[in-house]
Amino acid sequence: MTHQERMARKKEVIDARIAKATEERGVLILLKGNGKGKSSSAFGTMARAVGHGQRAAVVQFSKGRLETGEYKLFKDHPQIDWYVMGHGFTWETQDRERDIEAAEQAWVKAQEILQDDRYGIVVFDEMSYMFKYKYLALEPVLEALQARPKMQHVIITGRVMPDGLVEIADTISSIRDEGHAFRKGVKAQAGIEY
Repeated sequence: MTHQERMARKKEVIDARIAKATEERGVLILLKGNGKGKSSSAFGTMARAVGHGQRAAVVQFSKGRLETGEYKLFKDHPQIDWYVMGHGFTWETQDRERDIEAAEQAWVKAQEILQDDRYGIVVFDEMSYMFKYKYLALEPVLEALQARPKMQHVIITGRVMPDGLVEIADTISSIRDEGHAFRKGVKAQAGIEY
């Protein structure tokens, strides 16, 4: 079989799959795993959506100690509403009550966004930690996600996702850690880690 024949067969298979995908709605995307790049992937997808004219919202649940490059780039963009709600990672704050309060405030903002059909894409950055450390109850989040506007896309990042989120997600990507400069003694650098 020639290359052209193999590619023609492959095209038939792909075209048949495309023809079967007729539903149009917002999707829930989970970006998880120990590897670097979950938030970067979420913000890249958000940039793509904004490039197509969608309005975006970001709620950062844990980050807050340093201004990230993506925040500096997008914070004044007229199509993006950005909320940095956390005080930093829990091992930095070491104040459980303060972390729970920050998580609850972030969730109030997130709920507002999930009820607003002006937003085409929403990023809940580092949200999965809120469930791991029991700062937020999962059930109200699942209910709000399932009741959101039909065309609203949501991306949630974090290392480990609770089963309930996995069950309702449309797309799940696991980012694996196969090596990291930090373990080689290279410090976190602006533009790479934040």
